[in-house]
Amino acid sequence: MSESLDISIVILNYNSIGFLEKALASIERSEFHGLKIEIVVIDNASKDDSVKVIREKYPEVRLIVSKINRGFAAGNNLARAEVGGKYILFLNPDTELNPDTLYKVYSFMENHEDVGVVSPRLVLANGDLDYSSHRGFPTPLNAFFYFFTPLARLFPRTKLFTGYTQGWKLSDPNPHEVDSISGAFFFVRKKAADDVGWWDEDYFWYGEDLEFCYNLKEKGWSVMFLPNVSTLHHKGVTSGIKGHSKAISAATKETKLRSALASTQVMRIFYKKHYEKKYPKILNFFVLTGISLLEKIRTALI
Repeated sequence: MSESLDISIVILNYNSIGFLEKALASIERSEFHGLKIEIVVIDNASKDDSVKVIREKYPEVRLIVSKINRGFAAGNNLARAEVGGKYILFLNPDTELNPDTLYKVYSFMENHEDVGVVSPRLVLANGDLDYSSHRGFPTPLNAFFYFFTPLARLFPRTKLFTGYTQGWKLSDPNPHEVDSISGAFFFVRKKAADDVGWWDEDYFWYGEDLEFCYNLKEKGWSVMFLPNVSTLHHKGVTSGIKGHSKAISAATKETKLRSALASTQVMRIFYKKHYEKKYPKILNFFVLTGISLLEKIRTALI
């Protein structure tokens, strides 16, 4: 570990060696312009050949092997004592960087010292925006319109209905602030990450990025989205529950079920941490009942 590094790239891998190699290749093609980087891969108890392949083919990559699947937050936190970059890019293995992405997000952060974390436009394989990279916090109203009505999809640029996607901001071609970005590409200032204690291990899978961004904002850091910088995100390859990536996912039914449960469990965790004490008990009852209903629907569809 060197304290003179500009960027530490941390990739948490779980049974994704095929995509991980594409991600590493995209990093290799990046335009560094003299930046000093390191790459750390944390393997979260993969059952495929991930560890063997990394050791044999990528000697320049620092490999941390966990004997158990620690989940996203605890898995990424294994890098906390290992990285030395001024910035840390937490990167999913199912992403592919454009050649100019890394340097552009780095340059933006260098010129905006109040920004804690930044995301480019994450683009799905079908060309759509991954809305996780441009999100609002799931307040009761935001969650209701997004998860339980079609209004956010019917009126994707209406502020009232798109609080969760912050869709009314998407017409802005300039860098702009959002509530939260995706953990798939999470370019964070190390000083800011240390300020909030890194990833909250109350979350196992999903929701960690919302919590991280919420905590950054509580500490006065900005969360920014860059519309003119992009990265490909296959999304859902590990979980197997995303419609656009089901065909290329190798996830087992057990993994899909665990993922579906985790996607709603995090809603309870986040709500109880940040909103339960702010709202009347009757609203809390309806919110938590709604989460349970959504959970039953999602698991039934596996």
